[in-house]
Amino acid sequence: MDTRRSRAPARRPWPGAGLSPCRCRGHSGVSGRSRSGPGHLGEAAMSATAGPFGRTAVEGVPAWFRTAVGAPFEERTVTVQGCKVHYLRWGQTDRPGIVLLHGGAAHAHWWTFIAPFLLPHYHVIAIDLSGHGDSEWREVYTVELWAEEVMAATVDAGMRGHPIVVGHSMGGVVSIVAASVHGDRLAGAVIVDSPIRRPDPETQEGTGGRAFRNPKTYPCLSEALEHFHLVPPQPCDNPFVIDHVARNSLRRVEKGWTWKFDPRVFQRTRPRVFHEYLAGARCRIAIFKGQFSELVTDEVAEYMSELLGRNAPFVEIPQSYHHLLLDQPLAFIAALRAILADWEHSLPLGGPRPGTAHRLVSGDGDG
Repeated sequence: MDTRRSRAPARRPWPGAGLSPCRCRGHSGVSGRSRSGPGHLGEAAMSATAGPFGRTAVEGVPAWFRTAVGAPFEERTVTVQGCKVHYLRWGQTDRPGIVLLHGGAAHAHWWTFIAPFLLPHYHVIAIDLSGHGDSEWREVYTVELWAEEVMAATVDAGMRGHPIVVGHSMGGVVSIVAASVHGDRLAGAVIVDSPIRRPDPETQEGTGGRAFRNPKTYPCLSEALEHFHLVPPQPCDNPFVIDHVARNSLRRVEKGWTWKFDPRVFQRTRPRVFHEYLAGARCRIAIFKGQFSELVTDEVAEYMSELLGRNAPFVEIPQSYHHLLLDQPLAFIAALRAILADWEHSLPLGGPRPGTAHRLVSGDGDG
């Protein structure tokens, strides 16, 4: 693993630039580099001052968001089975550990406006899973290997005791696998709008994989930003958040700008048994879902509750869709902090309890 000491911020080489073909492709990363939000890749969206990509067109950025993305963090890499995995780190190593995992085709900066709200009580890392963000690419990806990357990053970051993983969408599935395979090393897992459906042999590849299969290259940054969209599509009334995650989704290549993720992360190599992993979780589990999520429907939530022996809290974030970190970030933060506080001061239930999944937060607001 990389153990070099922190040093002053420096401009990072663009991923893939000048690298010869090898098993893992992408830039090598730098371990232990400290950063603060504004001025870093994509943080030009936070103010009217010039940054790496020039001025932002987004107006009305709230103070809480500017403060959060301005919080200092450290960048590190850890090598897992020959591939360098990049992650961000906040807080002190003597605090309880929290690991934040992004969804498919996303990156660690989906969490840079969330993580500071967990300070100073927690030691927090947000990981670029291999094939995403500023991590290297692999020839083949599996959720089991991503779960191994998660555990390796917790060790490299110096997390003490048993951390809690929080994963959105695909990252939630990785969290489920980690909770099953490495549950004896975790204090819990918060699964954020990650659908685990009943096995169906006729189920075909989801629309998400098709949507990301052939990423394009755009001649200029502004055109690339115009083509950023959420999958599945949904409304989001926070353009400053969209601008932030979009800018951090891009990398410069010879002919312009393209997306950082490896489209091969969506290739399936074998049947998925995620329901077995969820049923076999060996640590506490909490499920978050968007009120209007098209993925974690009431039927899906009921099945997941059944797999968990109806013994896990279900938290529904009001007025949110699948990407609830983006459209209702403050409500998500409040709900997450409530779950973490409860787990810190209570013991897991000893066995299944009757009744349906209990929703700690719910809303019946206007559509």
